[in-house]
Amino acid sequence: MKVFIAGARTVSVLDESVRERLNNIYTKNYTVIVGDASGVDSAVQKFFSDLNYRDVIVYACEGKARNNTGNWEIHKVDVPGRSIGFNYYAAKDMAMANDADYGFMIWNGESKGTLNNIVNLLSQEKKSIVYLTADNTFYNVDGVDDLLDLGDSCGQTTKTLLEKFLKASVTSEFQQISLF
Repeated sequence: MKVFIAGARTVSVLDESVRERLNNIYTKNYTVIVGDASGVDSAVQKFFSDLNYRDVIVYACEGKARNNTGNWEIHKVDVPGRSIGFNYYAAKDMAMANDADYGFMIWNGESKGTLNNIVNLLSQEKKSIVYLTADNTFYNVDGVDDLLDLGDSCGQTTKTLLEKFLKASVTSEFQQISLF
C-alpha cells in the first residue's frame, strides 16, 4: 500500500493524533509518498526519519528536493513547459496522487494545494483521510458528499473552491480535475 501524505506548508507541528496515524503506517510497513516542501512535508519526513523508516519516497520537481531529512530515494517529477508557482508544484502533487493507493492529508482548511490533492485523489476514486487542524477532527473522503461535509467545516473561500470543483466534475466526469 502506498500512502500519499501531504498538507499545508503553514502546519509544521504534528498533533498527537496525527502521529498515531503515522505510526500505524509505519507498523503496517506501508510505502510513504511525500513531497519536499516545508510544513507538513518536512514534519512527516522528520517523523519517519526519527524512526529510521526506509520505505519513504520523496517526490521533487526536476529531482531537486528542497527537503529530504532521511536521505531517501527521490522520485524526479518532470514539470511541463514553463510552469511556475502553483502549477509547478501541482505537477509533483499530481504524480504523487497518481502513484498512491490512498491519501492522508493534514489540512488547515485553507491550503489550496492540499485541497487540490484531496480533489485529485477523489477524481481517481481514491480515498483519503483528512485531518482538519482547525477542529482537530479526521474526515474520511470517499466521495463528493464527504468532500462537501468537509467543506462545511471550512470557510467561505473553501466552499467556493468546492463549488468550482463540483461544476468541473459534472463536465469532466472526475477526470484529473485541478481547481487552479
